[in-house]
Amino acid sequence: MTELVLPGDSNQLGNILGGRLMHWIDLAAAITAARHAGHVAVTASMDSLEFIHPVKVGQVVRLIAQVNWVGRTSMEIGVDVYREDMHDDDIKKTSTAYLTFVALDDHGKPIEVPRLILETPEEIERFHQAEQRRQERLKHRQRAKE
Repeated sequence: MTELVLPGDSNQLGNILGGRLMHWIDLAAAITAARHAGHVAVTASMDSLEFIHPVKVGQVVRLIAQVNWVGRTSMEIGVDVYREDMHDDDIKKTSTAYLTFVALDDHGKPIEVPRLILETPEEIERFHQAEQRRQERLKHRQRAKE
């Protein structure tokens, strides 16, 4: 997904609003999750998000989303965010986010999603890293309930 940062997307310093970038991340991840599931998918969680480099008005934001892990009804979607300056070749990774989505049927009930076909060593490694993040999310959720 590609977006141009306009003045309405920025703060007083001319940097993109964090909420605007989070919206774009969520949207890119939702599209990716829905494509994989073949159904509507809703956001269940987003891991921490750090802004490594600022993104200025007039720069282009490129979001690359992919399915990292699939459970029975949920998926982890990873989104890498890059900023590009259209006047030179300055491309920098600005953020990475991991979001969990749940696929829903037409009645709003969780529905099973297709298994993830892992073909490369990188895909297998991403899957295992996502499993570890999932375990941490589950521990965090359990601590929050207590």
